[in-house]
Amino acid sequence: MELGYRKATLEDLPKIVEIYNQIIPSRLATADLTPITVEKRKEWFEAFDENYPIWVIEYQKEVLGWVALEHFYGRPAYDHTSEIAIYLDQRLRKQGVGTKTMEFIIGQLPKLTVDTIVAYIFGHNIPSLKLFKSFGFTQWGLLPQVAELDGIKRDLVILGRHFK
Repeated sequence: MELGYRKATLEDLPKIVEIYNQIIPSRLATADLTPITVEKRKEWFEAFDENYPIWVIEYQKEVLGWVALEHFYGRPAYDHTSEIAIYLDQRLRKQGVGTKTMEFIIGQLPKLTVDTIVAYIFGHNIPSLKLFKSFGFTQWGLLPQVAELDGIKRDLVILGRHFK
């Protein structure tokens, strides 16, 4: 599968939101419980910059996913740390796109000042935990039963890795 990656533009935001909203009903990868709107994501989108980019993932010229390195904790001492987010259109899941996307991100790090990436993953999201661990991420923390999804308490696993 030949994928393309490019920096996202504001014109991509509706598709980014659409892809994000696809995963909400599964209760697997986000703590949002209802769909979000493009309007509510504009400020979030505008926070990305050259060091904390957001890319769209294209397949056959169609945006079918996105990956972002988000600001971590909003304080200057954390400027070299980023939280990662990867969301794929349901048509791309379980096809190795997560692996290719992680390879892409790691390849971009030398161009950025980010040298540490953290990932917040629900404990029941086994595919994402396996993906990140396959790239050398280790568990840095566990927040037991901090999320409630449809009446079920869920753990939040914090994975991390230093790259420089």
